[in-house]
Amino acid sequence: MNQSFASLRQTTAKQAARQLHTQASGASASSAQKPKGQPSPYAHTLKLPKTEFPLRANAARREKQFRERCTDLLYEWQLKNNKGAQFVLHDGPPYANGDLHIGHFMNKVLKDIINRYQVLQGKRVLYIPGFDGHGLPIEQKALESLRGRDRDSLDPMEIRKLARDFALNAVGKQTKSFREYAVMGDWTNRYLTLDPAYEVSQLEIFREMFLRGYIYRQNKPVFWSPSSRTALAESEVEHNEKHVSTSVYVRFPLTRESAELLGAGENTYALIWTTTPWTLPANSAIAVHPDIEYALLRVTQEKTGGEASYEMLVAKTRIEKIQGMLEPGADVDIIRCFAGKDLKGLVYNSIIRNQTCKILLADHVTEDSGTGLVHSAPGHGKEDYEFGLANGLSVYSPVDDYGRFTSAAGRELSGKEVLGDGTDVVLKILTNLGAMFYREKFVHSYPYDWRTKQPIIQRATPQWFANISELKNSAWDSVKDVNIVPESGRRRLQAFVTGRSEWCISRQRVWGVPIPVLYESESGEPLISNDSIDHIIEVIRKNGGSDAWWTLPAESFLHPKYQEDGKTYIKGSDTMDVWFDSGSSWKHLEDKVEDRIGSYADVYLEGSDQHRGWFQSSLLTSNAVRGVSPYKALVTHGFTLDEHGRKMSKSIGNTLVPSMVIDGGKDKKKEPAYGVDLLRLLIGSTDYMQDVSFGPAIFAGFAETIRKIRGTMRFMLGNLDGFTKALAVDYEDMRSVDKYMLHELYHFKQKSTVSFEKYEFYRAMQSLNQFTNVTLSAFYFDISKDCLYANSPSDMSRRSVQTVLFHIFVNYTTTLAPITPHLAEEVWEFFRQVRVDFGHDGFSLFQEPWDQTSKMWNNQKIADEWNTLRMVRSLANKAIEATRQGKSIGSSLEAELDIYVPLETRTGQTLAKYKDDLRQLCITSDARIHDVSEDNDKDAHSTGSDVNVYIREENIPSFGTETAVRVKCKRSSLHKCPRCWNFHATEADSLCTRCDKTINNGTSNI
Repeated sequence: MNQSFASLRQTTAKQAARQLHTQASGASASSAQKPKGQPSPYAHTLKLPKTEFPLRANAARREKQFRERCTDLLYEWQLKNNKGAQFVLHDGPPYANGDLHIGHFMNKVLKDIINRYQVLQGKRVLYIPGFDGHGLPIEQKALESLRGRDRDSLDPMEIRKLARDFALNAVGKQTKSFREYAVMGDWTNRYLTLDPAYEVSQLEIFREMFLRGYIYRQNKPVFWSPSSRTALAESEVEHNEKHVSTSVYVRFPLTRESAELLGAGENTYALIWTTTPWTLPANSAIAVHPDIEYALLRVTQEKTGGEASYEMLVAKTRIEKIQGMLEPGADVDIIRCFAGKDLKGLVYNSIIRNQTCKILLADHVTEDSGTGLVHSAPGHGKEDYEFGLANGLSVYSPVDDYGRFTSAAGRELSGKEVLGDGTDVVLKILTNLGAMFYREKFVHSYPYDWRTKQPIIQRATPQWFANISELKNSAWDSVKDVNIVPESGRRRLQAFVTGRSEWCISRQRVWGVPIPVLYESESGEPLISNDSIDHIIEVIRKNGGSDAWWTLPAESFLHPKYQEDGKTYIKGSDTMDVWFDSGSSWKHLEDKVEDRIGSYADVYLEGSDQHRGWFQSSLLTSNAVRGVSPYKALVTHGFTLDEHGRKMSKSIGNTLVPSMVIDGGKDKKKEPAYGVDLLRLLIGSTDYMQDVSFGPAIFAGFAETIRKIRGTMRFMLGNLDGFTKALAVDYEDMRSVDKYMLHELYHFKQKSTVSFEKYEFYRAMQSLNQFTNVTLSAFYFDISKDCLYANSPSDMSRRSVQTVLFHIFVNYTTTLAPITPHLAEEVWEFFRQVRVDFGHDGFSLFQEPWDQTSKMWNNQKIADEWNTLRMVRSLANKAIEATRQGKSIGSSLEAELDIYVPLETRTGQTLAKYKDDLRQLCITSDARIHDVSEDNDKDAHSTGSDVNVYIREENIPSFGTETAVRVKCKRSSLHKCPRCWNFHATEADSLCTRCDKTINNGTSNI
């Protein structure tokens, strides 16, 4: 035993002894406390519980004494000594961009619960924690330290050094915290996506995907974040349902020739509607549906000096909507109607761009909203881009990386932010040109950058993509045998995987892994081949990682076969999407797993947001390279809420730092130090697949739960004092009630096992709480106290109870251990003297088998009988309580019962069979069984002919039927035994037969 633990035992011994003696007082022999005024002469003859295990946790101090044995020492031991199969839980790397919050705690603890359960199952757990060290969040945090300095003037290597230093510092802090949470794993060999070896393996995955035809480059619209100045993948986009935009109806004038083709005059327009007026400077066409009916309207309005009229094209079904936008008094007449296909080829002026464009046909046009004529800008939308490709339109996007108009958009717009003052200028130009027909503000769903929480745009830029259209079906097929928990996650993952055709994998940041491509300096054409990528990878490998891309000249990365082609090349500046970084992490397991054919990992577990992130990117890269899913099971958890059900956020001020709960605040009365296990128990007891709430009131509730658990363990420890293997009773020799308890224990353990196997830890904790409060505390412990405290230590009945307590203690503790490892290790240490005699001499509880029950204990016949007896006990308690309320008795020990039941029924036969156990079962001084025919008070309902007799009657459901049982309760005519307090003595102040025999035979605890 280490010195600190020995000191702990010494300081708590006296306090624990006092608490146990107080706890021992109760309704049976546990009541052997001193009567007022004089000490009991028999108190020293009782076998009261004895243990130094304290009821109070004092967890913040005590947990640290057990942490190393149940983390670092245990992880190394189980890898070397467990004989079961390898179990791999692959860690999804958290961003190394700051301190941890309660969501991190929940994530890592859920993983640790799974791993600890598998260790108890005898498996060899491989858990290598990971950290995501690249990406925009880290780069932004690192740049925040440059107060007042122009970030655009920084050399790329300056940015990379700042980001690397920041990430490594965060990794150090996060690692320290995770270890304090008792998360068991290989922390020494943790993986970082910024490690050179990891970067090389990621580049190798890129190469394999290129060789298989999945990687390509194209100038096309992508989600672009002006606030981050980079392209985004769909998985990095969220939608703001309350975004406010300005929608406009704009009149594009038809050329005279096109107007004449319609039979219209000079002032003829095509009316379009758009919610993104900033895209109008890039207008390249108007799309109409070939089968929609369009109307040429004449609009006549009163103007100063007379009437003014003009014609315009709109979908016929939209006329009523359009009329509502006109000024009062305006007249609208339908001149003639056309099918959309008849409008193909009409020419109009795009106004702001000031060039002629055509009306073209497209199937994506609808008449549900707008005008039925759709403004098309192929440089600013996926649908428009595909429409443009089909019609030979150029991909035009006069917007720069900052989300500002370029000079190509015109002098008035150049330099203006498209989502800000640029839109205002566009609206002004439209108004000045007389093109503005109608405008309005409206609230709608709009895409936002999920990191900066700012609106984004679609913008055409040359980007690198992974072709998902040919990969997604095979990727999804590989998931059909994956165990997804909860099952609803399958639909969510399917929607993200099958609902996309491409993955934009390039980013315009410097802190990341470079896209390994050189470009011909004159044409800008990319140089990408197997030889070229291989050479670049080798240069990066030899030069210590991806920094080489920014420090070495382009010539260093040029494969020899291209050095004599007379061309010069430059390096690209794009880096890979961080989801490609983390999505490559399965390759880190390649040389560590034993099964190198199937899925490398047994489990991936992350938050539900990772269906669109890490779960998906890992699935795609693994299938592209290996043709299999990287995981056999996929488990997702919800998000964290405060105790009022609100999402935690800094703006509300309701975020929670785990250390404040673990170590407490400055005022320990207001902010107690609860320790790690309380938070772990909260998580393990909650349906984490939904959102999980945290808060002071919830913590206080779980503190009480831990106190009850500790009290349960302390009762067992105290009553196992002095118990040895030689005193253990074989199953065949046990009392029926003790066999019943082993049956209950067996089923409790089986239910818990099923719950852990299904990753439903909260159901196991529900079973444990039910077992603790109902089966143990309210039943078995209650009826066993008299036997434990007053019987001789060598008495077979007492030894039978102790044997059961031993089995309960071991299985109860192993069930709790994955969730509260510190508590389990602590109580296991206090159990050392007893367990060592039974051969349980390891340094950690986690060296024990998970299930130490026996199938032999599964005895349904005894269970049916004792379940019936417990229902009769419940009825008896009602009669006893009525007698107590009638002031005839104080405690139940002062009562005696007469139970009437048809003895020919199975219920009656069971009561008769166990007639000698009924007194102990009901904790009364006597209990007698009678046939219902012997009842002299058949018509009485609450009291008998003797007003001091109280009656309760119910139909007891047992053995597939209901049987009427009647209980009469009255005060016992015998006297109270001064030793055990049962009313068994024939004379006042004399010992009962049992106690007299125990003392006079010299077998009591004297």
